[in-house]
Amino acid sequence: MSNSLKKRTFSTRSSSHSNADVFLYASSAIVGCVGVVYASVPLYRLFCQSTGFAGTPITGTRALDPTKLQPVHGAKPIQITFTSTASRTIPWSFIPLQRKIHVIPGQTALAFYSATNLTDEQVSGVATYNVIPSKAAQYFNKIQCFCFEEQTLGAGEQVDMPVFFFVDPEFAYDPVMDNVSEIVLSYTFFNSKGGPQSQY
Repeated sequence: MSNSLKKRTFSTRSSSHSNADVFLYASSAIVGCVGVVYASVPLYRLFCQSTGFAGTPITGTRALDPTKLQPVHGAKPIQITFTSTASRTIPWSFIPLQRKIHVIPGQTALAFYSATNLTDEQVSGVATYNVIPSKAAQYFNKIQCFCFEEQTLGAGEQVDMPVFFFVDPEFAYDPVMDNVSEIVLSYTFFNSKGGPQSQY
């Protein structure tokens, strides 16, 4: 075998080996990216719930701080307006049982939403929520909530779901909130099982 043929054979093998390495690295990168995407959803939700980012009300142990549960005397009342939507993916009626209430920063309040399964089959759903204006979300604390927990209703079943919350007393002292007299708490229910779209 001539030297030139040996060199050509070695070069071909080296190129094949490099291609295999590139393929393995690319595959590993794709798998890693997919894993990060799946992990980012719950992490992003946890971040939003901890900070009030993107209009997400704060939940968790911070909401249970007893020093925050003292109404601010002389503070102006805030109107809390409740809205609801049932996605086309779920055949439910979903409504707030009160349109609005007024609270003082630091005062706890209890509200209810009602969901009714409009079909003759069991249906499961999950609710997401948002606060408007988004800048007020950092002060909106939920102590008890049905959001992000799967709710299963039997055929024709109706259930009332509580929301126990308070507006952080710091709201009253933040000049950015001076022009905020209303906070809208909005929920949307989705079919958690990926069922057919609602016709109701």
